[in-house]
Amino acid sequence: MTVTPSAVDLTVSGRPVSQPLQDVWSLSRQMVDHFIANVAPCGTLPDDVLHGDVATITRLCVEMTTSMLDGGDIAAKTERVQAAAAEWAREGIPIDTIHRAVHEGFNIGFDLVFAQATAEDYDTVLATARRMLEILGTLTSTVSVAYVKEYRAVVSEHHTAVHTLTSALLGGHSSATMARECGIEIAPSYHVLALSIPSHPEERNPRVDRKVVARRKLRRVQAELATRCGESVLSLLSVDGGTVLIPGNTLDSAQLDELVTCLSRAAQVPIRATAVRAKAAEIPDGADRAHELLDIVHRLDCVDGLYRFDDLALEYQLTRPGPGREYLGSLLDPLENHPDLLTTLQRHIANNLNRGRTARGLHVHTNTIDYRLKRVGQLTGFDPNQPSGLWYLRSALVARSYRA
Repeated sequence: MTVTPSAVDLTVSGRPVSQPLQDVWSLSRQMVDHFIANVAPCGTLPDDVLHGDVATITRLCVEMTTSMLDGGDIAAKTERVQAAAAEWAREGIPIDTIHRAVHEGFNIGFDLVFAQATAEDYDTVLATARRMLEILGTLTSTVSVAYVKEYRAVVSEHHTAVHTLTSALLGGHSSATMARECGIEIAPSYHVLALSIPSHPEERNPRVDRKVVARRKLRRVQAELATRCGESVLSLLSVDGGTVLIPGNTLDSAQLDELVTCLSRAAQVPIRATAVRAKAAEIPDGADRAHELLDIVHRLDCVDGLYRFDDLALEYQLTRPGPGREYLGSLLDPLENHPDLLTTLQRHIANNLNRGRTARGLHVHTNTIDYRLKRVGQLTGFDPNQPSGLWYLRSALVARSYRA
């Protein structure tokens, strides 16, 4: 029967397995040199990090490994490794770089421990290898838990700062001092986007927790925003939509359209958005205008995508109170008792006069669409197939949606 040696009895060629690791300072320097030469991510770190923090955590890992091989207490060393990993998270050093360094250093230590092993040391080698795997698991989990915990705290702080600054900009109360305190630079101008995010189909599934589905949808949108615009983007979003502020020099006009398309793809629902360009001091007015335009997009049941003020300038003006709006709104009164005609007219205009798309959306034949549009012309006196008639009817739809 084979007896597995205890930690304190592990020897290779008559010497403790931990002996090759005893010269901690020399070994840690050797490992750091190896990281610089062979671990690509480490080569991008500043010298003070490599020869300071990296060297320190490497030395701590070697000390932990030696203690665990000898069966010693590692509580104090574990706390020091946790503190180092947390500091790295706060400094933004990638966790994959840390893990790569830990594994590379572990490989070096593994080779040193078994360099003098012979066939007679089989049982010890087996027991030590198992012990080394336990040590690697302890190191990896210690670093990961501390790093993730601190990273979450950093992200939470950043989100709070973003929320604070975004609220201040939208409220017209921002200042250079506040920006410095939040650690976020205020751009000279912004693309102010108003977003409408509809419910995901799964949110209507009674067998699924709709709140979980909605939150996952929102996180996907936020992640896509961060990927496309970086940390400079500011947003106040809920599961239904909200406001996004993108520095004016971050994206051009075509990229804004592409952004909304990508956000729709990430959310897995068709997003409607409106955009207004505004200077930092004019953001409150810009946001109000963007959301007024978004309201028009909804009232007209426009197709998903991005709309700018230029696209809706006429509709925007028609929403202003006055006798003109009241007159235009009354033009569709003859359709009050014909809801199918009113719906057809609205869908037809929303679909950019595409008869086929309107017919498919209403589940009728295109001839039915032609008949209904003809009836609209007969009842209102404005032919939707003529430019002048269509202009009045479209204007009437806008004005009607704002009637008391």
